[in-house]
Amino acid sequence: MENTTLFDISLIEMANVKNVIKEVCSLLEERGYNSINQLVGYFISGDPGYITSYKGARDKILKLDRVTILSYILKDYLR
Repeated sequence: MENTTLFDISLIEMANVKNVIKEVCSLLEERGYNSINQLVGYFISGDPGYITSYKGARDKILKLDRVTILSYILKDYLR
């Protein structure tokens, strides 16, 4: 037990972002919205009105920075 274990906090943050995106998409679709169109509208305009308040979806996505979300999506896409 002489080796130091390093934890990468960014991996935890990215997992959180992924979970929030999935949950918000699911809630948008549950309400009958096209989740991709709604998220794109939100990312471009910054207007949280694109995200339903149903079951706290808007509050969940507003806890995350839009740049962080877009960064995650781009990193995941390029992998």
